[in-house]
Amino acid sequence: MSPTDPQTISEAIGNDHKSLDQYADNIKSATTLEDKTKWRNMLTWALARHAISEELTMYPAMEQHLGEEGLQLTNTDREQHQAVHPPSLLPFFSLPLSPPLPIPLSKSLANQAPPPQVKEDLYKLQSLSPSTTEFMPLLDRLLTDLHDHITHEVNEDMPRLEEKLSREESKALAQSFERTKMITPTRSHPSAPNRPYFENFAAMLAAPIDRFRDLLTAFPDKEEIAVKHRSML
Repeated sequence: MSPTDPQTISEAIGNDHKSLDQYADNIKSATTLEDKTKWRNMLTWALARHAISEELTMYPAMEQHLGEEGLQLTNTDREQHQAVHPPSLLPFFSLPLSPPLPIPLSKSLANQAPPPQVKEDLYKLQSLSPSTTEFMPLLDRLLTDLHDHITHEVNEDMPRLEEKLSREESKALAQSFERTKMITPTRSHPSAPNRPYFENFAAMLAAPIDRFRDLLTAFPDKEEIAVKHRSML
């Protein structure tokens, strides 16, 4: 991709994955609690936006272009994102969850281990101090689950989807993915619906509250983020 050529959906998703890994590394390498907390906030902020934007843009595209196979793949993806969380903890999201689509999984998908619970662990991590003994084990578990999910996307989702899209369609989908991140919630809400159009409605309700909370939250400054991103190149 040239500097003037917009990225494809695979490139947009892949760049996000690299950033998430960098933020996690920054948590581990930070030498003060203040810096660890800032990078924890950055990781949870970025991962929440990434996951919801995938569910609102990439997954519907997979279902549209890949048919029944796309439904199977996105069912697996949503299971990897989602975990059941006691509704009483999030009364704001008392909307009924849409039921799983009754599509039989292929043998390769059905024989997988229990799905990663990225949103569940992210929900716990986003309010847990890095000074606690539980923090690093939880971060490591989140990263393991996240990398399992990334492997599924890289090996199963993206090649199939890109095969069905022209480069221009892929770039348009990437732009939609990036725009959606600008309006999604910035915290994990594992009890929220994870399927259109319930998720769209829940996101519109949650995003303003999350973004107000962001104003009161410490993040790395722009120069710190830029330096870390340059180190990825």
